[in-house]
Amino acid sequence: MRRVRYRSYGGPEVLQVEETDVPEPGPDQVRLRTEVIGANFIDSKFRQGLGRRYGRPLPAALTGDVVGTVDAVGFGGDPRPLGRRVAALTEDAFADYVLADARWLATVPDGLDDGSATMLPLAAPVALGVLRAGRFAAGETVLVHAAAGGIGHVAVQLARLLQAGRVIALAGSPEKRDFARAHGADIAIDHSQDDWPDQVRAAAPAGVDVVLDSVGGEVTAQSLGLLGPYGRLVAYGVAAGQPADVPVQTLYALRSVTGFSLLAWRAARPKEVVSAVEELTDHFQSGRLRTSVHTRLSLTEAAEVHRIFDERAQLGRVLVVP
Repeated sequence: MRRVRYRSYGGPEVLQVEETDVPEPGPDQVRLRTEVIGANFIDSKFRQGLGRRYGRPLPAALTGDVVGTVDAVGFGGDPRPLGRRVAALTEDAFADYVLADARWLATVPDGLDDGSATMLPLAAPVALGVLRAGRFAAGETVLVHAAAGGIGHVAVQLARLLQAGRVIALAGSPEKRDFARAHGADIAIDHSQDDWPDQVRAAAPAGVDVVLDSVGGEVTAQSLGLLGPYGRLVAYGVAAGQPADVPVQTLYALRSVTGFSLLAWRAARPKEVVSAVEELTDHFQSGRLRTSVHTRLSLTEAAEVHRIFDERAQLGRVLVVP
């Protein structure tokens, strides 16, 4: 079978397709015959060298949200998933066959489109999880960074679905801002402009209630300054690098910061995560949530997938098919 690896850090060209044996599932694992893969932006950062900091030694694989059919289970495992179409987050996703943790399979309902199915393991639960971590309540103002991305465009929709008073989207191009508005944002602001914080203040004079920060870097400190009394910032990504130090005095204005990761949520409250995935599946199946697919590329075009990420060109989800 084919899989994608990189053996040095660098540009998209370091991604290589290689031949290997079909993997065998171990205890508590299943094997999926891959149908479609939802690519994850963070892997482009790992590929550029961030993987050193996060304990991803070379040679390295690409993560992703795989939709496929279960064709094998590990020794002693539950045989009921065999033949079932499921979605799973995997550490080695760009391959014809992948191994997945049997505990976290998301059943894909009949008729659900590929793009939405790939959202069930990671992107949609993260979007919902960060809103919950931020203790979001109906009527509040939400600021969504990277609002045209795979997670961001679902977070915008969820905030609207959960009756946000105002949804402010940050995006870097006119096309992305139009895209964010089309998915439910009330206001879309160009984050590449130096005065973007002032534009947010003008849109929310009383301050923002919840910030969903997937960017990090200096953006985190700037976003903290936009919170109103009892405002909350949820940090869940480092697209622009590690956040700058936050002076504790910034928090004295009744502001708070928390972090979020799906793996931490799974470990702390597994039943809650299972329930959230079921809730999100229903939203997608009913049409209350929708996934926009930017493009579909083949497994042999993995480098092109990462060029799209490096250029910040994607609107929604980038899919890969074997």
